[in-house]
Amino acid sequence: MFTAEDLEAAAALVHRTVPPSPQLRWPLLDRATGARVVVKHENANPTGAFKVRGGVTLIDWLRRTHPESPGIVTATRGNHGQSQARAAITAGLRAVVYVPEGNSPEKNAAMEAWGAELRVHGADFDVAREAAMAAAETEGLFPVPPFHRELVRGVATYAWELLGAHPEIETLYVPIGCGSGICGCIAARDALGHRTEIVGVVSENAQTAKLSVEAGEMIATNSAATFADGMAVRMPVEAAFDIYRDGAARILAVSDDAVAEAIRLYWSATHHAAEGAGAAPLAGLMQERAAMQGRDVAVILCGGNIDAPKMAQVLTGGTPAP
Repeated sequence: MFTAEDLEAAAALVHRTVPPSPQLRWPLLDRATGARVVVKHENANPTGAFKVRGGVTLIDWLRRTHPESPGIVTATRGNHGQSQARAAITAGLRAVVYVPEGNSPEKNAAMEAWGAELRVHGADFDVAREAAMAAAETEGLFPVPPFHRELVRGVATYAWELLGAHPEIETLYVPIGCGSGICGCIAARDALGHRTEIVGVVSENAQTAKLSVEAGEMIATNSAATFADGMAVRMPVEAAFDIYRDGAARILAVSDDAVAEAIRLYWSATHHAAEGAGAAPLAGLMQERAAMQGRDVAVILCGGNIDAPKMAQVLTGGTPAP
């Protein structure tokens, strides 16, 4: 998907405003999993999530290729919207962001703080996405889809950092929402010439990516009811599906209870907060714990933006409702 030179250039651009994120070993995680685990702490980024990288590269591309554009419009559950608002407002552009009803109050507040014009529309992400794409045409704004080559080029820089520093990694666990994260990992792995197996993780309540790979064609689901909102997607993105269908070793489905347990493990072992999608890779590793004994693995803690009431519920042993 990208050459080594493409990703080197993307990393140089991203690192002007987003420093490389930590990639750390935690002995208590090693003890809990039986593996040698490296955590890629994308929760330490500005905006608290990996998406910030893609905003940098996409808005840079937009300014160069569409200089007449007054701004962007997009849909999100939170982290993508923060990324786009941060980059667009810094570049002097408008940032209109659609979110579904019942979206995370704390993520909504963060997007508005970065300068987003927030619009609440529809019952879920996929409905909000349709409204955002329609608004692009009526308002003359550039429609930023959830998956775009320039988004992936920016996102891939976290895997470029991780695999460049840790070529020994045998298996890498990454969550799947619309697919930019896993496709970025596949792209970096391939550009570096590594043989790391990339394992995608979805919610058992939002299995569109897993079902699609198993069927060999895109399969939509009727709902995506999970508190891990970064994975709450009903319809796969074809361009992403075309990459992870062949580039991923396998895709696992994890329960919301398993995600909550992984959040608790992150807190007790590292004292880092993880949102649902951020903890899903660790839940996937725990599901494959027996097979990963003694192996070098990595998990992507892709975001830490969990609302305080949900974190409190998880830390007292509960699992939040979708």
